[in-house]
Amino acid sequence: MNKFAEMHFFVAVVDAGSMSEAAKRLGTTKSMVSQRMQQLEQRLGVSLLARGRQMMVTEPGQIFYAHSARILAEVSEAENAVLAGQACMRGSLRIAAPMAFSIGHLAPMLARFASLHPELRIDVEADDRRVNLNDENYDLAIRLGTLQDSSLVAKRMAVNRHVICASPEYLAERGTPARPEDLQDHDGLLYVHREPHGMWQLPVDGEVRSFRIRNRMRTDSGHQLMAGARQGLGLAILPTFLCADAVASGALRIVLPEFAPSGGMVSAVYRQSHRASLKIQTLVNFLIEEIGYPPVWELPIQEQLQAVSSDRSEKTNF
Repeated sequence: MNKFAEMHFFVAVVDAGSMSEAAKRLGTTKSMVSQRMQQLEQRLGVSLLARGRQMMVTEPGQIFYAHSARILAEVSEAENAVLAGQACMRGSLRIAAPMAFSIGHLAPMLARFASLHPELRIDVEADDRRVNLNDENYDLAIRLGTLQDSSLVAKRMAVNRHVICASPEYLAERGTPARPEDLQDHDGLLYVHREPHGMWQLPVDGEVRSFRIRNRMRTDSGHQLMAGARQGLGLAILPTFLCADAVASGALRIVLPEFAPSGGMVSAVYRQSHRASLKIQTLVNFLIEEIGYPPVWELPIQEQLQAVSSDRSEKTNF
C-alpha cells in the first residue's frame, strides 16, 4: 500500500471520528480500515490513534494528520489546476448553517448558486446547533460569532454586527437607557446561548463588563427575540442581518450604540482535507460576492441614516 493511500485512510479516520464511519465513507470494511491503520503505525513505529470507548488522536497522530491533510490537499489542488479548464461542478455538497441567517439571507443565495450549477446536488441543514465537522459528514458549515481555535480552515465572509434595540412604544413608556447601568431598570429579551445567566456582556472602556437586565423572555430563536422586541416586550440584542429592515422602517430603534456587543464574523469553515475542493472554494467565493462589503443586509440601515442626515441638513439650510 503506497504512502498516499495510507495518508488518505488515516485522514478519513480522523475526519470521521471512528473507523466504522470512515469505512462507510471509503466504501470498505471496518476490518480493512483497522488493518491499514495497524500497518501504518507499525511502519512509522508510533501510535497514531488511542483506541478505547472513544477514539482519540495521539500527539504524533495530530502531527501526522496535519501534514497528511496538507499534502493530500496540495495533490488535489494540483489536479484541479490541470482540470480547471474542463472542470464541472457536479456531485454533492452538504452544508450546515444557522437557522436565523438561512431564512433571510443564505437560503436565496444558495438557491441562486444551485441554479448556476445544475449538476450539483446541495444538501442544506438549517439548524442553530453547532455541528462537528470531524464527527458528522458535512462538507462545510456557516458559523456566526467568534471562532474557537481548531484544526478547521476558516474563511471570513462578513462582520456579524449586533445592536441593542427596542420598539418606539417600549421606549416611550419606559424611557431610553443612557448608559449600561440603566439596564437594571429595563426588561430584557435574552438569547439562551449567549446570556444563560441573565446578564448582558457589553464593552465599556475597552473591556467587557456584565450588566443585569430583567428577564422578560428567554429563547433560543433569533426570530422570537425580534418578534418580542417589535411587540414592545423589552430590549434585545439582535444581529443586523435579522433586524436591519425593522430598524430602517422605524419598527425598532437602536439604543446604546457605543456599547453594542461584538457579534464576531460570518465565516465558512471546513476540514483541512477539503481545502482544495473546487466545490467548496467556488461556493465560498460566490457567497462573499453575494454578501458584499458592506454586507447587503446593512444597506437598509445606511440608507435610512443617510435619509435622516439629508433631512436634517435641508431643515438647517432652510
